[in-house]
Amino acid sequence: MKRKRFTEEQIVRILREAQKIGNAREVCRRENIAEQTFYNWKHKYAGMEVSDVARLKALEKKKTSN
Repeated sequence: MKRKRFTEEQIVRILREAQKIGNAREVCRRENIAEQTFYNWKHKYAGMEVSDVARLKALEKKKTSN
């Protein structure tokens, strides 16, 4: 299985930073990620806090274990 480069917490931080700056392209360049990756993350994690991500991770783990 491919190892992820960013944790969910880091992804949320990057999305928040892009929201503050208002320039997704600049954040993508600085973090060395593709714009498509950024928009995929935005689709999945939009509006989430770090605590919400932890809850999502727990639900996904529970779902896969059943």
